[in-house]
Amino acid sequence: MFLATFLNFNWKELFLGTEDWGFLMEIVLRTIIMFLTIIISLRVLGKRGVKQLSIFELVVIIGLGSAAGDPMFYKEVGIVSSIIVFVVIIVLYSTITFLIGRFKKIENLFEGKAICLIEHGVFAIANFKKENLGSDEFFAELRVKGISHLGQIELAIEEVSGEISVFFNEDKEVKYGLPIMLNSLDYPIQYINKEGHYSCTFCGFTEIKEEGNAGNCKNCNKKNWVEASNKIRIT
Repeated sequence: MFLATFLNFNWKELFLGTEDWGFLMEIVLRTIIMFLTIIISLRVLGKRGVKQLSIFELVVIIGLGSAAGDPMFYKEVGIVSSIIVFVVIIVLYSTITFLIGRFKKIENLFEGKAICLIEHGVFAIANFKKENLGSDEFFAELRVKGISHLGQIELAIEEVSGEISVFFNEDKEVKYGLPIMLNSLDYPIQYINKEGHYSCTFCGFTEIKEEGNAGNCKNCNKKNWVEASNKIRIT
């Protein structure tokens, strides 16, 4: 029974769908044409269109990819229609880019603003909440830059591209700060057994605490703390 089913299986439909074998060569030709169209379009857009993408630029690339993909595979989608889409996208991109260069409000509308996430080793809480960043994800990005605690940071800025720019304190100015190494925040405390520098696990605010109840953070009013670190950054 299985052998009969196997032998009678429609292999042509599996591999070609409803198309015939002749369409394979047409796919090759369509792909070559759209591939060259993408290259030409990106050359027209310039380096700005292919660097680390902002939201606006990502929309443009997705639009180009969608316009290029369909005519490669679907016989009913004409190449001329897709090329018209390419031209429209490029004209829109060029127009908006021109306006972005002339008007700051339009730039902010389409590309957003750079935003400060850490200032002098403490989270800018209001700004951080606006960005859909998990603390683990953010700490991972900082660790990639060789950062082990927030006291090493003077400023951390999220650029419009999503990249994190970090400006460091000089070694002699490194402060006590919230440690961000793996598992460093797993065991927060609310009672201090040994006097020293402690950091709020929520905002990174750091202060000297004496033995006893840790109390609430003066910056965010949270009450979980960990022992702070003042290690110098090793590059």
